[in-house]
Amino acid sequence: MSTFEHAGATLVVEEHGAGPRSIVLLHGIGMGRTVFGDLVAILRDDYRTLAIDLPGYGAAPEPPRTPTIERTADLVAALLRERALGDVTLVGHSMGSQVAAEVAVRHPSLVDRLVLAAPTVNADERSAARQILRLAQDLAIESPRVVARGAREYLRAGPNLRRKMRAILLHRPELAYPRVAAPTLVLRGALDYVSPQAWCEAVASLLPDGRLVEIEGHGHETMIRDAAPAAAAIREFVEST
Repeated sequence: MSTFEHAGATLVVEEHGAGPRSIVLLHGIGMGRTVFGDLVAILRDDYRTLAIDLPGYGAAPEPPRTPTIERTADLVAALLRERALGDVTLVGHSMGSQVAAEVAVRHPSLVDRLVLAAPTVNADERSAARQILRLAQDLAIESPRVVARGAREYLRAGPNLRRKMRAILLHRPELAYPRVAAPTLVLRGALDYVSPQAWCEAVASLLPDGRLVEIEGHGHETMIRDAAPAAAAIREFVEST
């Protein structure tokens, strides 16, 4: 465990494993690094893994102002630059996919491969009400374990979730995708209401080197409940030439 401070904001970093290839994990809104526990347990024997609490989530303190997606991306990039991680696969889940895409666009030399898992925000449903509805639909099919873990993390995220939601809704990821140079895997749970199939297909098509993989029987939290299929897809992507 370590902290990284830059430009008035703090990241909390949990690191495991070693090796020339690093996998860096960015969580979604209301979540934190702990939701990647099962995924890290599978990947850390073969890769250096870093699971991050973004500012105001998990154990990371709330910054004075809620950062934009772009500012958060610059903060993550500063961490990657300081750690000199070598071959980096940047994995972003939900809101984290927006941050990851901006890192790849704004700091392309730091990202070798990109994984956008359950990418948000669907351009046809860019409103808080619609996103909350879709999340509720998704949670209805999730296991009690996922719901309990998500509820705990949302409570830890504090009273500023409304401002954080506004930050993700203001961001336009579809404008970033065509400028991503790194090979990119779009990962979707086949039952995901928040990131529907048509939207994920559009994301993959906007990327210069994008491909879409769907995981059967999973919803939006595909890397939390039974992380093995997502880990296998990420491993195959990382090892591909």
